[in-house]
Amino acid sequence: MAESTATHPGPDTTGTRTDIPAPAIAGLLLAAGGGRRLGGRPKALLPHRGRPLVEHAARALRDGGCAPVHVVLGAAEEEVREQAELPGCVLVGNPHWAEGMGSSLRAGLASLSPRTPPATALPRPPLRPPFGTAPPDHGATGTAPHEVTAVVVALVDQPGVGAEAVARVRAAFRSRTSLAAAAYDGRRGHPVLFGAAHWAAIADRAVGDQGARAYLAEHYDALELVDCSGVASPGDIDTPEDLHRLNGGR
Repeated sequence: MAESTATHPGPDTTGTRTDIPAPAIAGLLLAAGGGRRLGGRPKALLPHRGRPLVEHAARALRDGGCAPVHVVLGAAEEEVREQAELPGCVLVGNPHWAEGMGSSLRAGLASLSPRTPPATALPRPPLRPPFGTAPPDHGATGTAPHEVTAVVVALVDQPGVGAEAVARVRAAFRSRTSLAAAAYDGRRGHPVLFGAAHWAAIADRAVGDQGARAYLAEHYDALELVDCSGVASPGDIDTPEDLHRLNGGR
């Protein structure tokens, strides 16, 4: 009778455990803004290279190694769901988006919690992926392969922040207590990484347009800054002039 070759949980011959899954680091895209200074045009649908901004930002999180990717929507939510192609993303509705970014951060963190999934967190059926390629289907059913231990948070109106910056910040993860943020010429910016141990306290402090700013300031000594100066540009799209520059002056 042949000896079984199946592997068993526990240490291998080097003493390293082989049955412990890699940590799940999610991506969270805050894309609910109404674009007040842009004439009320929702930021998620602003055009960039022929497609809505939200598609580019979600892809940066996916290509940077985050899974699952949750996208918080608010202003013109139905239009974004209809027009944007976000394969493999979980779309999270935030009916309180007008209160500011803090409400979107709270909604996004709640959607990633296995204990309190919000009723509005519904998966978008996969459509034709943007840019002509099909990325892996991460989180399409609204569940992670195992418990999420950290999240990388990005903003929809920063098209200069791409997958390389996301990957750098993601690589700063050490444990559920990790805190990290991209830095540009020494100044903290996005994306940011929150270990799951911080989520409840961050949500409690996320009010108005502050997001996690106050929490990160209070925990500055624990925050790892990840230099992304050479690989990303953190400029926001807030005004018609910004949008004009984004589209090459057209």
